[in-house]
Amino acid sequence: MPYTGQEDHSIGLEDAIAMTRGYRDSVTKPPYFWGGYFSKSAIQKILNQQGCVGIRIYNAASATGSLNYVIVGVDSSGEDLENGELAEHGQGCPPFCASHSKLAGTA
Repeated sequence: MPYTGQEDHSIGLEDAIAMTRGYRDSVTKPPYFWGGYFSKSAIQKILNQQGCVGIRIYNAASATGSLNYVIVGVDSSGEDLENGELAEHGQGCPPFCASHSKLAGTA
């Protein structure tokens, strides 16, 4: 299946709240890792690569067991642009959650 960069990934707020709540409720022991923040600059560097039509987000863990994500660009064949710009070191939630967000369960 070719990737165009125009795929629709829209979701309504109520569905998104239900999905994120469902995930938080399913995690019964630490470490809790519900999401992560990445800067516009980091995402833009990945998207600006030649042939990049989108991003893929991988769940990841450091050698010490710290949870995070690795973000990589994706080309129109659906392949990871592994030799290009990659991102990690997102600010994990918790502790860096939005203070008033229905998605994070803090509102």
